[in-house]
Amino acid sequence: MKRFIILFIVSTMTLCSYAQRDKSADSEQLGKALEYFSGGKYHEALILFTQIDKKYNLNPRFKAYIGVCYYYEWDYENACKYLDTALPDIENYAPHERSVYYYCNAESHFLLEKNKEAIPLYEKLLNVCFNNEKGDALYRLGFCYMFNEDWTNARDYFSSAVAFYESFSEITPTLSARIKQAKNMIKGCERRMNE
Repeated sequence: MKRFIILFIVSTMTLCSYAQRDKSADSEQLGKALEYFSGGKYHEALILFTQIDKKYNLNPRFKAYIGVCYYYEWDYENACKYLDTALPDIENYAPHERSVYYYCNAESHFLLEKNKEAIPLYEKLLNVCFNNEKGDALYRLGFCYMFNEDWTNARDYFSSAVAFYESFSEITPTLSARIKQAKNMIKGCERRMNE
């Protein structure tokens, strides 16, 4: 009986030691994942985050990180899956942090041609992003409404995009081309409104 008790104590201590080493290794993995994420190495971060998530079911912030990684991996379905799940639980995070999540989620829905789902995300993005980022969100909203054949809203959003671009962004050749395109879209929407 004494041997059994000693064997039980030794095996329990060994299991606890393995569990502690396992948690320490997982903690190191999470640290590496965060370093990769911060450094823009989204593929590497995604591998580590998903392994840890399977084991521990990570909190909403880490789920959002996973969604962002999927976005940068061009896996928009999974980006939506993770970000749609995480976003309701991040309302008290810093505004610019939320703007990254809203942007990646809105863009993912937009690129999957799910414009109705993208619209409220772009609208939330407008409430938390910087002024020099609003032009892009307004521009995308213009397209969302245009694809839904809501010409008035499309025109208004394209017009707002131009105003924000011209007021808050450095005009580069690429942005100049986008402004020109938005102005052409405004004319096209007005033509459709008058038909």
